[in-house]
Amino acid sequence: MPRPSFPSFLSRPLTLAIAAAGLAIAQTGSAEESPRLPTINVVGQTEGDAARQPGAVAIVTTEELELKQPRSTEEALRAVPGVAIKGEEESAIVVNIGIRGLSSADYKTLVLEDGVPVAPGLFVGNARYYNPRIQRMESIEVLKGAASLRYGPSTIGGVVNYITKQPEDGVEISLRVGSWNSREATVEVGATSASQDAKFGAVITRASSDGFMDKDYDMTDVMLKTGMAIGDNQWLSIKYTDYQNDANISYRGLFLQEYKDGKRYNPAPDDYFLTGRRSLDLNHEWEISETAKLNTLIYGSEIFRDYWRYSTDNAASAEAGRWIYTDNLAGNNRSFERFGVESRLQLQHGFFGVASEAELGLRYMDEEMLDQNVAATRATPRTGTLNTDRIDSAESIAFYAQNRFLLTNKLAITAGLRAERYEQERLDKRIPNNQTNNADTSNTEWLPGVGATYQINSGLQIFASAYKAFSPALNADALTGLEDQKLDAERSVNIEAGLRGNTGRFNYEATIFRMDFDNQIIPANSNSDFQRTNGGKTLHQGVEGALAVDLGAGFVLKSNVTYIADAEFNGDRLDANGNITTPDGNRVTYTPEWIANLALEYSVGNLRSSLNVHHTSKQYTDVLNTKEIAENTSGFFTGQIDSYTIVDLNFVYDINKQFSLSGSVKNLADEDYIASLRQGIYVGPERSVDFGVRYRF
Repeated sequence: MPRPSFPSFLSRPLTLAIAAAGLAIAQTGSAEESPRLPTINVVGQTEGDAARQPGAVAIVTTEELELKQPRSTEEALRAVPGVAIKGEEESAIVVNIGIRGLSSADYKTLVLEDGVPVAPGLFVGNARYYNPRIQRMESIEVLKGAASLRYGPSTIGGVVNYITKQPEDGVEISLRVGSWNSREATVEVGATSASQDAKFGAVITRASSDGFMDKDYDMTDVMLKTGMAIGDNQWLSIKYTDYQNDANISYRGLFLQEYKDGKRYNPAPDDYFLTGRRSLDLNHEWEISETAKLNTLIYGSEIFRDYWRYSTDNAASAEAGRWIYTDNLAGNNRSFERFGVESRLQLQHGFFGVASEAELGLRYMDEEMLDQNVAATRATPRTGTLNTDRIDSAESIAFYAQNRFLLTNKLAITAGLRAERYEQERLDKRIPNNQTNNADTSNTEWLPGVGATYQINSGLQIFASAYKAFSPALNADALTGLEDQKLDAERSVNIEAGLRGNTGRFNYEATIFRMDFDNQIIPANSNSDFQRTNGGKTLHQGVEGALAVDLGAGFVLKSNVTYIADAEFNGDRLDANGNITTPDGNRVTYTPEWIANLALEYSVGNLRSSLNVHHTSKQYTDVLNTKEIAENTSGFFTGQIDSYTIVDLNFVYDINKQFSLSGSVKNLADEDYIASLRQGIYVGPERSVDFGVRYRF
C-alpha cells in the first residue's frame, strides 16, 4: 500500500533555492540590524535570562554548533550535562534522549522546536519517529526544574527547545562531504524590506549517504520563514517546514559473534524506514505595553512513518548466527496529525504588594494517529492486506499560571501551577460499526511547582525547585484490546538544588537532583510484561556539574560530569498476573552511572578548533539487569553494554568574512563499541572524516 510522497518541490530544492536567493538579493534593505521574528524561548534571548530560572540551564550556542559540526541534534546534545544518548545510527533519524537517569529508550523529556512540540504524538503514539534536522538550528535550550511546567506534559526530565535560524540578509551556501560517501548541501537565503518591517528566509538542505554499515539515507529538509510588523508593537511570523527521509535502517542489528568477528554490514538490507513531516506555525507577538506582552501560537503538522520490515526465521537465524529472512514483508505504517493553539501572557505587576513577573497560558491541542499494518510479500512489496487499521486520537486542554516574586534585589521565589485535562480514544476500523469498535479514557493532572533563586554576589547564585511532573500513558498502552486498562499517568516529584556563576576566568554550575516516581511504565521492548500494568515506584537521583575555564593564550577548557547514583526500581515490580518479575533495586534500562564530557578549544587568528572527549559508563538494556548479551525467544537482545569513550576533533578556518573551511574527525581513536541493543547489536560508528566549505554572498 504505497503512500503518496510530499509535494514535488522537495525533489527540486535547488530550483527553490535559486528562486529564494533571487528574492533575497532583490529585496535586501539597509545594513541596519533588523528585529528578530517572534519565537518561543524556554530560557530567553537576553543576558541574565538563565539566572531567572530556578533550575539548571544549558544552552548550545550558534558558535558551538558551528565548531563541533554535529551530524544530528542528538550529537549536538551529547555534551549537555545530564544527557544520555541511546545510539542507533549516526544520522539519528529517530530520537533517543534520556536526562538524569531517565531511560534514553523512553520519552519523558519534552522536545520542542521554537516552542512547538515536535514529537509525532504527546498522547497518542510513539514520540521517537521524528527528530528535527540540525542544519536549520541556530541554538538549543535545555531547561530543567519547576520552570519547565509551563511547556507541557512529559517534562519529567525537563524541556529541550530547538531554536531555528533567523533570516539573515544575503545568500549562504554550505557544502560538506565525508566518510561513507556522505554528501550534504545547504542553502540559506534571507531578505529584509527597506523599511525593516518585513523579513523572509529559507534554509534548504539536501543530504545523502551510503551510511555506516551500508545504512544509507536520502534526506531533504526545507524551512521557510517570513514575518512582518503590524503597526508599531506587533509582529506576525510564519514558519513552514517540509522534511522527507528514506533510510535503509531497521530494528535489527548484528549477532554477538558477528560483532566479535568484526563484521560490519547492514543486517537488514531490504528493510526501509520512510519518514516525512510538514508543519505550519503562526506566531503573533503583541507588545501591549512596557509591562505586558502576549504571544499567540497556532501550529499544525502532518507526519508519516512507513516502516517496511521482512520477517525472520528466528530458529534458523539462531543456528546460523545471523538473520535469516523469509519472503513475508510487513508495513508498520503510521501517520499523525496535530493542531494546537497556545497563548502566553507575560505581565510585570505589583498586585501582591511586591514586584512580580507573571505568566499565564492556555493551550488546546488535538492529535490523531492512523495505525496500519500491511501484509506484503517480496513478490508484491509495499502493498497487501490490511491486518491493522485503527485510529488513535486525543484531545487536551491545559492552563498554567506562574508568578515570580522579586522579594529583594537578591531573592526571587517562583510559584506555578499547571492543569492538564486529556481524553483519549481508540477506534478499530476493521470491526463493524454494529459491534463495539472503540474505547476511550480520560484523565486530569494538577501539577504544582515552586522554585527560588538567591544571588549571593555578582558571581554566585544558588537555586532550588520542587515540582510534580507527569507523562501520560499513550493510547497503545491505555486502550489495549479496546479496553480501558486503567493506567495511571507516570508521575514524578522532582527536587533539585544547585549553584551557578562566574569568577574571573571560571564559569560553573552544579546541581543535585532527585526524581521520585510513584508510577513508571518501562518501555515494552525492555520487558513486554509491563505493557498493560502500572509499573510502580522508581527513584532517580544524582549530581551534575559543569566547569569552563579560560586558560589564556587562546585555550578554553570546558567540562561536565553527571553521576546518576540511583536509577532503580523501588519495590518489587509485578506483571499482569501479579508475579514478581523485577526485584527491588534493579537499575532502569539505559541509565549509565557516569556521563562525562571534556572539550579543549583553541582559537588563534582565523582558526577555531576543539578536541572533544565523551565518556558513557556501562548500562543495562533490560529490567532484569542481564549481564551477558544474548538473544531471547522473541528475537530481542539483552545484556550489559560496556562503557565507551569517544574522541572528536574539529576545526573551522575563516579565510575571510565570506569564506570558511571546516573539518572534523569523529571517533578519532576508532573506538569499537556497542551503542545499544534491540533485535541485535547496534555498533557505534567507526572513525569518520568530514570536510566542509561555506561561502556567504
